[in-house]
Amino acid sequence: MLQLLSDMFSHGFMTRAFIAGLVLGAAIPLVGVVVVLKRLSMVGDALSHTSLAGVAAGLIGGINPVAGATAACMAAALAIEGIRRRFEGRADLAIAVIMATGVGLAGVLSGFTPNSSTFSSFLFGSIVTVGDDELAAVVVLGIAVALLCVAFRRELFWVAIDERAARLAGVRVTAVNFAFILVTAIAVSIASRTVGTLIVSSMMTVPVACALVASRSWKQTVAISCAVGVASAAVGLVVSYAFGFKPGGAIVLTEVALLLAFIAAKALLKRVARRAGLMR
Repeated sequence: MLQLLSDMFSHGFMTRAFIAGLVLGAAIPLVGVVVVLKRLSMVGDALSHTSLAGVAAGLIGGINPVAGATAACMAAALAIEGIRRRFEGRADLAIAVIMATGVGLAGVLSGFTPNSSTFSSFLFGSIVTVGDDELAAVVVLGIAVALLCVAFRRELFWVAIDERAARLAGVRVTAVNFAFILVTAIAVSIASRTVGTLIVSSMMTVPVACALVASRSWKQTVAISCAVGVASAAVGLVVSYAFGFKPGGAIVLTEVALLLAFIAAKALLKRVARRAGLMR
């Protein structure tokens, strides 16, 4: 194992991939906690699919596809929040509408992209090809997302649990919701180039599912989610390097394996506690 790690980190591209993976592994679940508790788990899918339309538009227009993905995610995020406010209590409708629009645009625009291989690389990501400039952007934006989530943790907690109670607590719910959905869009857009648009939503929700199995408080949920995200990124990258797997897929499968382990461990602890109670 030590030899494998030594060989892995002897390559600059793997070192950059590892740093980017750890940053995203911590930042994306931070956003995911609020997304899941607000029952908007599919928002990651909607934004990631819409980002593909932005990638295609960027390639067609001759601009940076990541910039196109960011712009598309921002527009989709604002549209989701606007529709959600218009149809109160029907957040699933807002997400479905934007996802359908994003998929449709991506499907149409992909036929006009001058470089189909570049467009396809955004589907599953290419974290091992991240350059120094891209790594710097990932680190800066990832840290910014994390700092914003930490700075507004009280407001996000109230909004995630109950928006009506949040208003009574003096939280500016509309402003917080718009700000948060934009932060989510940033998180999705910076991850689209690295782990892939089809992988982002899994990284946003599966670590939170692990946390919900084991946690008993908001702080524990956030801490466990981030820990699972970071651990999955690290293990997934090592496994992908050792066996030649796609890094994004290896990271997500690691998260799923951890989720199954959390569920199995909880069931085992319940059985042990039940037997201990019977023995008394």
